[in-house]
Amino acid sequence: MKEDPGARVTDDGGDVTDRVRQVIARLGCSHREFARRIVMDPSKLSRSLGGTRRFTLAEIVRIADIGGVDVGRLLGSPERPAPAPEREPVPVPDGGRPLQIVRETVRLIAEHGFHEVRVADIAAACGTSTAAVHYHFPGRDELLEAAVRWCMDEDTARRAAGPADAADARAELLHLIALQTPRTAQQRRQWLVWLDLWAQAARSTAVGRLHEHYYRQWRSTVADVLRRGVQQGVFRAVDAEFTALRLTALIDGLATQVLATAPDSTTPDSMHAALLAFVESELSA
Repeated sequence: MKEDPGARVTDDGGDVTDRVRQVIARLGCSHREFARRIVMDPSKLSRSLGGTRRFTLAEIVRIADIGGVDVGRLLGSPERPAPAPEREPVPVPDGGRPLQIVRETVRLIAEHGFHEVRVADIAAACGTSTAAVHYHFPGRDELLEAAVRWCMDEDTARRAAGPADAADARAELLHLIALQTPRTAQQRRQWLVWLDLWAQAARSTAVGRLHEHYYRQWRSTVADVLRRGVQQGVFRAVDAEFTALRLTALIDGLATQVLATAPDSTTPDSMHAALLAFVESELSA
């Protein structure tokens, strides 16, 4: 992923990094889970904690929000007594402000398309100001990356849940197919975000790399299931990588038709039936 252009935090002595580590330790979560909560690429978090990359100011803001600490404290500013509030404090949304912004961004992109969504629309949906949105995500590209990464994390979490019999490769493949069939409002919302991602990926190197990372991971998951199925004898001997490419391309094409055509043309049911037919004709032993 191309490095983001946000302002970098000076941390020559490693004090900021140490304070971020303390926040993670206090939350008691893994680095990957912490990266998910602050909507950050896990590899960037790892490099920042390892001292080979400096945190951006926007990332520090999100870390402070999730950790419930003052930004100035993370940056090493002297402790100052908090001023008396002039009005009732605004309740912090579930998961923190950054995740609320990302969730609302996903919803608005799905409803209107990325280029039709203004920062003011996102702020209004979150009940906050445009300055607060920019505080956490300085630019539109950062918002799109965060929205896509959140969808990726949600998708990965659902796949990890797996079927009741995760050892059965055929059952697992059918589970993956069901997850990719846009039946529910959440599934449709995520597919609509993917459609915007594809359009942006064709024009943006940074978004293109994010797209490439997701699809490499997704096809690898499918290929692994196919290889296990061949070993178990439930699938015929196939080239797992090439078959995964064919199957994921078929899923993409059918889902696009479900979302882009009239309801009585390609439906989730007909998409699902076509994918099951592929499994029967191309894979079943």
